[in-house]
Amino acid sequence: MSYTYRRTVRFRETDAAGVVYFANVLAMCHDAYEASLAEAGIDLPSFFCYPKVAFPITNATVDFFQPMFCGDRQIIQLSPRQLGSSEFETLYEIFIDPGEEPAPMTCVARASTRHVCINAIARAKASLPPEVLQWLRRWGKVLDEDLL
Repeated sequence: MSYTYRRTVRFRETDAAGVVYFANVLAMCHDAYEASLAEAGIDLPSFFCYPKVAFPITNATVDFFQPMFCGDRQIIQLSPRQLGSSEFETLYEIFIDPGEEPAPMTCVARASTRHVCINAIARAKASLPPEVLQWLRRWGKVLDEDLL
């Protein structure tokens, strides 16, 4: 099951051509990521502010299919999946919500971020903590323990 996040494109997220600036798409995805963590019961201040473990992004990609404009109502579907004992990937699909129109939703972009769990002090890889595994189970996929 994926997590669904709704938002509206803001003027400040667009460039001089009036379309969403490419780097802002990852910020939009990160907003969805934060919302999914909170909805899974993770306390965001303790997760992001001086944590025992951190989850730096090791890779990020975005593929664009159509431009996004100020005022577009977006639906971002987030699907995380565990890659190993200390890594996960979050896949995002960004749609434009047609609202009341009978038109289908249009996928305008896909993005992904890969994260590695590290001990925040030692800066060494660490196993994913239980609350992150819970988040993965709720919105995505956890690997079979026998495969790790």
